[in-house]
Amino acid sequence: MTDDRARRGYRTGSATSCVVALVTGALLLLTAPSTPAAPGAGGDPAAARHTADRGGRTWVGTWSTTPTAVPASDGTVFEDQTVRQTVHTSVGGDRVRIRLSNEFGDRPLVVGEARIARRAGGGSTTRIDPRTDRPLTFGGRASTTVPAGAPALSDPVDLAVPAGSDLVVSIHLPERTPGSTVHAFAFQHNHAAPGNVTGAADIEPTATFDRWYFLTGVSVSARRGAGDSAVVAFGDSITDGSDTGVNANHRWPDFLAQRLRSARGPHARGVLNQGVSGNRLLHDPNPPAGSGAEGYAAYFGQSALRRFDRDVAAQPGAEHVVVLLGVNDLGHPGTTAPASEKVTAEDIIGAHRQIIARAHERGLKAYGGTILPFKGDTFGFHSAENEAARQAVNRWIRTGGEYDGVIDFDAALRDPSDPRRLDPRYDSGDHLHPNDAGAEAMAAAVPLHLLR
Repeated sequence: MTDDRARRGYRTGSATSCVVALVTGALLLLTAPSTPAAPGAGGDPAAARHTADRGGRTWVGTWSTTPTAVPASDGTVFEDQTVRQTVHTSVGGDRVRIRLSNEFGDRPLVVGEARIARRAGGGSTTRIDPRTDRPLTFGGRASTTVPAGAPALSDPVDLAVPAGSDLVVSIHLPERTPGSTVHAFAFQHNHAAPGNVTGAADIEPTATFDRWYFLTGVSVSARRGAGDSAVVAFGDSITDGSDTGVNANHRWPDFLAQRLRSARGPHARGVLNQGVSGNRLLHDPNPPAGSGAEGYAAYFGQSALRRFDRDVAAQPGAEHVVVLLGVNDLGHPGTTAPASEKVTAEDIIGAHRQIIARAHERGLKAYGGTILPFKGDTFGFHSAENEAARQAVNRWIRTGGEYDGVIDFDAALRDPSDPRRLDPRYDSGDHLHPNDAGAEAMAAAVPLHLLR
């Protein structure tokens, strides 16, 4: 991923420095209720999802990310190192737990110690507030071993977690640990340091990277929280935050979380970012043999249809999903994927229908986001044929009546003088990804009444 050609080829996240590579995976089988559904629940999926745990607590996701595999060229290895990572909360609580994953690992993941604290300061600082430092346990033990292909959920810990704050999770990896699963485009600087420094107020990092390793979710509970729930943003690089400011939390789901907090509704709403740079609805990564894409396509993640159950349906407290996918299905064939994987508008609509059906089966409300314009993009996505397909998909989203609501991102960000292009005010410069102002405009386009 240091290859500029590679960065421009996927462009589902032009991150800053990627000094280390990735690590984790995350099967999110973490939201299964600890107790049976309350009498009268009638097997309703939404009711089951909000069943309290044995302590009478309802858990809601405050932050999440999607894990992916890594390409063969990614040789990152940790050994007797602490990985210290920062996440930005969307909803607050007074108890917290984390989700780790070894989903794409081929061997057990040994965690020697893990701790969580609130961050002291902003930007890319590694400092924590020692008064908030808490050890994390797994089944009552300070260390845990996560089997290959599995997740691990920590025990709950008491910690006041404000909405819109930064948490720091420190994980000690005592054994040789390949970075086999990761979220490659964090738009957040994270760090590694020698030895077990999980409890240090500050660390001296020997590596800085723009990725999340092993950590795939943070959830909270609150005494008030019976009506709290989460909104899942299910998308590609535009949702992931590509070309927005690093360490700024300017992805459009971050701006949406700000709007929801300011709206002060009767219940808190977490916002969970399940965007993956390069992600497609219908196909897993499949770089053409011998192409530069072999060095980065694995970071694009499994297809949306394949990852839906893990990344959307299994999220703690999920009630709503906003779907913004399809541009890579149009643009990747013939660029970073074989031309034989070319899809039609009907293919994309069929995939959206599957997402709607599966969301409704789980008791989720599903909202369709229209595909943004990309005329003149620097990746070779645009053509008259792809533009016609985009228009057909957007027309169906707007008028088909199959989604529970429509979020017209296209109308909010297109250039009034040429609706096939991004408005220059919102263009990051590649004519495909919005800049920070564009991400804020996307969040402003979400009708909040849909999420009440």
